[in-house]
Amino acid sequence: MNRNRRDFLKTTSATAAGVVLTPALFAGSNNSKPLAAPICVFTKCLQFLDYDKVGETLAKAGFDGAELSVRSGGQVLPENVKVDLPKAIKAIQKSGISVPMMVTGITDAEDPISENILATAANLGVKYYRMGYLKYDKELNIIANLDAHKRNIDKLEKLNRKTGIKGVYQNHSGTNIGGPVWDLYWLLKDFDPKFIGVQYDIRHAVAEGGVSWPIGMELLAPWIDSTPIKDFYWKKENSKWEIMNVPLGEGMVDFDAFLNEYKRLKINGPFTLHFEYDLGGAESGKTNPKMELDQILTYMKGDLGWFKKKLIESGL
Repeated sequence: MNRNRRDFLKTTSATAAGVVLTPALFAGSNNSKPLAAPICVFTKCLQFLDYDKVGETLAKAGFDGAELSVRSGGQVLPENVKVDLPKAIKAIQKSGISVPMMVTGITDAEDPISENILATAANLGVKYYRMGYLKYDKELNIIANLDAHKRNIDKLEKLNRKTGIKGVYQNHSGTNIGGPVWDLYWLLKDFDPKFIGVQYDIRHAVAEGGVSWPIGMELLAPWIDSTPIKDFYWKKENSKWEIMNVPLGEGMVDFDAFLNEYKRLKINGPFTLHFEYDLGGAESGKTNPKMELDQILTYMKGDLGWFKKKLIESGL
């Protein structure tokens, strides 16, 4: 852990114990300009809490909003969305936390449950939903795969128009659609960014693109309006290179360069912090994590404070 990160976590630990952080810690100056976009949390790491406690925890940590997990194994199950999603949003909002976005497994516009989920969420004020992942069929060549998925995207865009919500697809390292971000441009270039787009994940873009990620980011910029924030590095274990997820500032992602591009390209919309490093199982959505909530909260505050400082330094 680098020295700046270590010092910051000490400070956030003090905050959890009741010591008040001063604005100068985040700003480093007299800059009081409000941040450009709300900062949310993907709530998979809080699935061991009830809805009220999720809102209370996010408010205590200082976040603006929740990216709620509304999928199989999530906080709201798709088959229960009409009853449970209103309960979840109302409970979270009681703590002053907005719910502008959600994560789903939706990939098929013709599945009746898809319209049910989207219409319910839109009526509750949810603006964005993350789609499920699309796979390459090994029996087809790459172009045939993309053509098939593009027909599906066309149907999803029409469903999004009908229900009044925007679908976003997360680029994710690996061999599914969205590993190399150029396939997302192929799929989306003929569709209206008001209704379908990209949740641009800089961590996965760096893992796949190394130092070429700014080219893909610029290509997709018209469709980007939500951005996951997380960090990683490559580590060699038993002669094999593996991705290690780490707190913000400890990994390979150049957040200064990323935020400069974000600003230059005039990207907008919510940020969402994803906690994928070790939180005693909470990072995987386990309902019985081995790490105590106070310790999880300390990590969440640490990443939030670190990222806010970066936003202010970048002029956002």
